[in-house]
This record gives sequence, C-alpha cells and structure tokens, in this order.
Amino acid sequence: MLGQSNDAGLRGASGRLFEAATPAALTFTSPRAWAFSVLGMQNYLGWFPGDRAIQGLRNALANRLLDIYERSTTTTWKWFEKSLSYSNARLPQALILAGWHSENSRMVAAGVEALQWLLSAQHRSDIEIFVPIGSNGVFSEGKERPRFDQQPVEACATISACLVAYRLTHDEHWRSEARRVFGWFLGKNDLRVPLYDATTGGCKDGLHPDRVNENQGAESTLSFLMALIDIQTPTKPYAEEAHQEMSVSH
Repeated sequence: MLGQSNDAGLRGASGRLFEAATPAALTFTSPRAWAFSVLGMQNYLGWFPGDRAIQGLRNALANRLLDIYERSTTTTWKWFEKSLSYSNARLPQALILAGWHSENSRMVAAGVEALQWLLSAQHRSDIEIFVPIGSNGVFSEGKERPRFDQQPVEACATISACLVAYRLTHDEHWRSEARRVFGWFLGKNDLRVPLYDATTGGCKDGLHPDRVNENQGAESTLSFLMALIDIQTPTKPYAEEAHQEMSVSH
C-alpha cells in the first residue's frame, strides 16, 4: 500500500500503522515471525531506502536468524532449528535478502546454504517431484519426515525463495528449481493430480495421502497466485533494480 497506492490518504494511514507496528517485531520469539518481519521491512525499504530506523530493525532480526542458524547447523542438518514445520523457505529467503541489501556476505552464504539443504529435503527419489514437509507433524533431525498433508503455502514460499536466490546469484539452478516446484500445483506431485482449478481460478487446499482436499480456501488460492506472479516476474536482478540504501533518517 505504501509504495503502490495512488491514494495519499491510504498511504498516510498505512505509513502510520507500519511505524507503530514495526518496533513490536523485536519482541517476537518465533524465527518465522522474524523472517516474515524482515521480508515486510525489506519490501518497505525497496520504496523508502533511506529509512535508517527500519534498516536497523531489519538488520537486528536478520542477525537473530543468522545467529540461530550458525548455532543449530551441523554437517548433516543445515537449518535454523532442530525441526522443520511450515513456511520453511521464508527463513533462508529473509536471510538472503537482508544479507544482500546490508552487504553482509555471511548472511547471504548462510541463507543460500540453508535453502539448498531444504530443497534436497523436499525432493523424493524423483528430483522432478516437489514433496514439501507435511503438516501432520514436524520433521526433526534423525526422525522420519511427515509426507502429508502437503499445502500450497509451502510451494509458494519455496518458489519465492528460489527466485530471490536466482535474481541475486544469476545461477540458473535456482530458476529451474522454482519451475519444478511450480509444477506441484499443476499435477507434478505425489498424487499426480493438479491443485490449480482452471474452471474456478482457485487452488485446492492440499494433498492428503489418498486424495486432494477439494476445498479452495483463500490461503491456497493466494499462494498459487503469488507463485504464478513470481514465476512470471521478469528476472532482472535485484542489484540492478533496487534503490541504494542510504543511512539517513526522516
């Protein structure tokens, strides 16, 4: 709203809400909450790159993610926590973006490493088939991974993270991975059944072990549409399109 609305009143109201809400992010204890906050702040900084206060908040939360990653990762478990649950790809995505825009190569390297490890965990024997971490439990180190229920939000997050990595590194591997994951919506999945419904324009809610969840909820449909926009977005690197951040206050 802040960067894209033509309505000055809406922009003003959005700005006041954003400024009032952002300090609360430092009180969050969930790594996913940190990651989503970083992503939101980075989007804001794309339009208002000189906001030193938001830069500081973003960096503080991104450093928390980097810290827990470096303390948790091992040679066989390259992740932020000792388990994986939902919206997993948003964590490395936030680290990659924050590291890129703050010129922190350590953050970028950790985010790319974690994302690659996550991708490896989300393929089955057929590398072309995306198998997100199922929602019927969590995937803990040394334990069996829950295969179902598979949800659209996981595919959406993974596509977004892969394309961020592609735009920043120019490595075609990441774009190929994003396309593979998008195929999950279209039937390249465990059940070989599409989740996208071309008749309604909606997206089904996920995969059970024996069937598709026929409900077409808002989260699932938005996940598909966001993934579609990402896949269709021109692949101009962030380095060329982003405004340079400047350490100045309002």
